[in-house]
Amino acid sequence: MEPASGIWTSCWSFVYFLPFFLGLLLLGTIKGAIICPLVCLIMTVGNSALILGLWPAHVIWTYYCLLRAKLLGPLLKLVMCIIVSLLLVIWPLFGITASVLGGAAYGFLAPLVATFDAVGEGKPNEFVYCVKDGIWDTVKGSCTVVRDFKDVCFNTYFSLMDDLRLQEPSNGKPYEIRLFQLLGALFLGLLGIMIDTPVITFIAIYKSPFMLSKGWQRLIHDLVGREGPFLETACVPLAGLAILLWPLLVLGAVLASVVSGFFLGAYAAVIVYQESSIHMGLKYIVSSLSMFDEYSNDLLDMREGSCFPRYQYQKKNPPSPASSFSRPTSFQKGRPDEKAPPSRSASFTNAIVEFKLFDLLDKLLAEFKQQGEALVQEGLITYKDVEGYKSSKGGNRLLSIGLPAYCILQALVRSANANSDGLLLSDNTEITTRNRPKDAIFDWFFNPLMIIKEQIKSANLSEQEENYLRKLVLFNNYPERLKSWNTGIPPETERRRAEVDALARRLQGIIKSLSRYPTIRRHLETLVDHLSDEIAKKTGTRTTSRSRSGLARMFSLGSQTSYRGPDKETELVIQNGLEIL
Repeated sequence: MEPASGIWTSCWSFVYFLPFFLGLLLLGTIKGAIICPLVCLIMTVGNSALILGLWPAHVIWTYYCLLRAKLLGPLLKLVMCIIVSLLLVIWPLFGITASVLGGAAYGFLAPLVATFDAVGEGKPNEFVYCVKDGIWDTVKGSCTVVRDFKDVCFNTYFSLMDDLRLQEPSNGKPYEIRLFQLLGALFLGLLGIMIDTPVITFIAIYKSPFMLSKGWQRLIHDLVGREGPFLETACVPLAGLAILLWPLLVLGAVLASVVSGFFLGAYAAVIVYQESSIHMGLKYIVSSLSMFDEYSNDLLDMREGSCFPRYQYQKKNPPSPASSFSRPTSFQKGRPDEKAPPSRSASFTNAIVEFKLFDLLDKLLAEFKQQGEALVQEGLITYKDVEGYKSSKGGNRLLSIGLPAYCILQALVRSANANSDGLLLSDNTEITTRNRPKDAIFDWFFNPLMIIKEQIKSANLSEQEENYLRKLVLFNNYPERLKSWNTGIPPETERRRAEVDALARRLQGIIKSLSRYPTIRRHLETLVDHLSDEIAKKTGTRTTSRSRSGLARMFSLGSQTSYRGPDKETELVIQNGLEIL
């Protein structure tokens, strides 16, 4: 869609669009004002109950894991306990305050955005959908937020702390504080705060008028021409509010710069401690000013470079010439390979082609469902596995880690055999670096999976070795079932077998990290319910611990939790937290 051309055409488009925008804004504001108190109440009460109820268990288990951690030396444990004490004290206040503000913002903005989004979806009766969209979905979304927060507090936290407690140091020596360098690091950190904070504050205040004028110029141009953020209907209310609230956004950017100056200056202590050199810390203090100045110039499209010098302040890991703060080479002025940046309207067109994170998640869960049904029909997933996952008795890991890792392995083997550049799903959907979701969290998992795919391709596994790798990934924690599955034989040589075992361990480690995310856990519970129904249809057995529905399922803590620590200690602490609740 090309923006309107010509001054009169643009003005008529603006006049024609303005009444619809104001009407939808008024309707969305009314819906938000009605739904906001209920959503805020749900999120505040639910999250506050979790924070206060599990706070004693979190305190006990945090100190226990820190004191038992093999990665930390005695002095570092003492310092960490002091720092953690401050965090544990402010955690309830911060968590409850964030729940109140987040609930109010979500309860008001979600119906407002849904009102504008209903117009752009091509529905037959747009007025009806504008009125009802975003009401019940927002209430259900608030319950989902509480449930996901429960998974973070009750499962993810204990899993991460167990990893800290049980992880062995790589070189056999724990991390420890070097006392002789600590005093110099603290002095340079204070000096960096005293220098960087006022200088960065002055730079931010000096450049704030440029940010104000250029921001208003860009937003008003997009509003008149219906391009940029005003091209998408769902973004119109937020972009319209951005014009009105742009001075506040500029003020927020200045305040954020002041806060960043504090942390940039304090990081000098880290540089001194890492490099064991006060001279390097002094170089960093000056270089951090240059980095901030260059980065702000790039954001505001001002003259490149900085009046501050840029030094090399790291011996072991020197910064690369093309740092993250510098402008990309292809867009620098005067370069022979200069290319015009993509147009603002084209960016929205390309975004439609790219996979959204949740759309990709739905495709992966469909893969899990398909493979899970096949394993149920083969008798490899049983009624006992489903019940063990729901009750968390017996430490069942087959459905939480084994099944997702098995499905991802199927896609990796399929991609390697087809010589695909990315990840090839069973429905011939290919996720590559070009159409993948542009999300940093997704990169944490996608890039390691691509490395494993290349390792599988270079290993040139035979059919028997591929089958052995599949059952090793699925039944790695069940030696008896691993032997009973009559498919795939271990490689003949010890070296080849070690390579296959390493691939299985790396893949299971990635899936273990992925399973800690609350959204993944919630969808896995839905998948387990589906597999429970499939087993009931196959065997005629009625499951006795089906997941509860509605608000009871959202706020439930103990009956369906699939997490179990590596020993009895974690289970005891969790049980104590539940008794407090």
